Order: sequence, then C-alpha cells, then structure tokens
Amino acid sequence: MTDGLVLEIQRMSTEDGPGLRTTVFLKGCPLRCEWCHNPESISPRPQVQWVEAKCIGCGSCAAVCEQEALDWAPGLVQIDRDKCVGAGDCVDVCPATALELWGRRMTANELVHELVKDRAYFEKSGGGVTISGGEATAQPEFCLEVLHGLKAAGVGTAVDTCGLCKTETLDEILPWTDVVLYDLKLMDSAAHRRYCGAGNERILENVRHVARAIAADAAAGGTKTLWVRTPLIPDATATAENIGAIGRFIADELGAAVSRWDLCAFNHLGRDKYVRLGLDWAYRKIPLMTAAELEEMGAVARVSGVSPDTVRVSGATRLDG
Repeated sequence: MTDGLVLEIQRMSTEDGPGLRTTVFLKGCPLRCEWCHNPESISPRPQVQWVEAKCIGCGSCAAVCEQEALDWAPGLVQIDRDKCVGAGDCVDVCPATALELWGRRMTANELVHELVKDRAYFEKSGGGVTISGGEATAQPEFCLEVLHGLKAAGVGTAVDTCGLCKTETLDEILPWTDVVLYDLKLMDSAAHRRYCGAGNERILENVRHVARAIAADAAAGGTKTLWVRTPLIPDATATAENIGAIGRFIADELGAAVSRWDLCAFNHLGRDKYVRLGLDWAYRKIPLMTAAELEEMGAVARVSGVSPDTVRVSGATRLDG
C-alpha cells in the first residue's frame, strides 16, 4: 500500500472544480512561485510551524528535540530549518498547541476512507474530490492509487496541476480523472523562470497533450474536461500582454478541450505562513488589485480569442478600488 505526505484536507470547497468538493493538499512542488500563498506546501517533507500567540513559554518543545533544532527563550521559539526533520516530537508535547506539524503520512486506503465520508454532498451537488498541492503529480504513485480508490467508490475526481511533470505521469492519471485543473501562469518562458523558478516549455507541451487526450475522450462520448487557471499577480502575470498571450494560446492550441478559464486574484492569505516558516515574502506589502483592475484583465481575456463565456474572474479586491 502506497503512502503519501498529506498537508491538509479541506471540505466544502467551491473553487476547485464543479459542485461541492473536498480538496486534498499534498506536500511538494517543483515550482517556487514568488507569490505562492501556500508556502508550507512547497517542501516535500513535514515542517513544524510556531504560532506565537498560543505559546506559553514552557520550553517543553526544546527539551525533546533530538536534532536540537529549537532555540527557546520565554516568548520566543526559533526553528533551525536545516536541522529540523519534522519528526513532530515537539508538537506532541506542546501543551498549548503552539507548534503544529505541516504534513502527515497516510496510506492511500486511509485517505480514500476519509474522503468517501463526504459522499452525500458530492452526490447532491455534482461535486467530488480534488487532489491538489503543492503539486499533485509530485507524489505520482500515491496520487494514482488515491484516484483508483475514489473511482472504485463512485466518487468524482479532479486533479490540480502546474504541469511540470513527466508526460507519462499525466497519461497514468488521466483515465481516473474527470476534471483537470491546469495552471497557466506566464507565457514568456524567461519570465516564468524568473518568477516561478523554472521555464514553461514542459508545462506547455503537457497541456497540449492533456487537451488532445480530452478531445479524444469527447470524440468517444466521454465527459472529461479541462479548466485553465491563471493567478492575477500585480506586475507579474496581471498584464494585458500576458493575459492576451495565454488567451491566444488557449484558443489556438487547446481549443474546445478548455471549458473554463479562471482568472484568480492575488491575495494575502499566505502572509502569516511565511512568518511561521521564518521566511521573507516579496509580496507581503503588495496591495490587492482593485475591482476595476480585475475587470480589465477579464476584458482582455474575453477578446483574446477564447469563447468569452469560458472566462471567470474571482477574488478579493481593495476597498479603495
């Protein structure tokens, strides 16, 4: 039985595919997007976070850490990330739950058993389970085994991917996936490398491959679908040039396989996570976009060559906009 590192199980999601969904976030991602609002999902290992507001300054955590990764003083816990292996002993002894472990091992069977508990609202809403991350394909065997289990239980499935993986991995998971949520962030490969840590050549080749597979499925009477998702990041992805280029790529190379294009507004939801991981965040002072700026990006997308009805713009905006 394959096991995997699960970050979080989030129930009652309405943003990760059709209907009401339970989203499973796995640990590990091959990209390093500067704006990532889930930095705890990037590392492929368990990580400990310290929540200052809960800490009572007892020092129990430092006393049990075999790696001596905790530097403790009343009111302050510092974690040496180079030493910490995410064993979780410090988490177990913390009486105030001021230390939390990001990432726990589960077998595929254990995870499927937990997920099918939500079957009732999947059936009523047309929803299902979405496997996300991090990057779902970064744990390919685990992801595939969970998909097998869900389909055997009659549960609808979706996979959220950045596309930076082996094409063979996509070929293995596609037969067990009803909806592919595919991130297209930047069309210029140099810009993609600058902001995300890797070029986009493999990503674009893979999304073409997925689109062909979905078109073939449709020709055979299947119902698989492809949703493209683009984060709107100020001064990075949220430019008329970039959104127009993505739209033309969708129209010219992906065609009818894409049933929806989501433009997702930048948010600050990950700001505290960076603090708890002891990391600086380049976007901590970047303001949210205004409603007018979001609508401008939506307007660019709708005239880029895609069917305007496929474009969705969502996310929080600045009140002064």
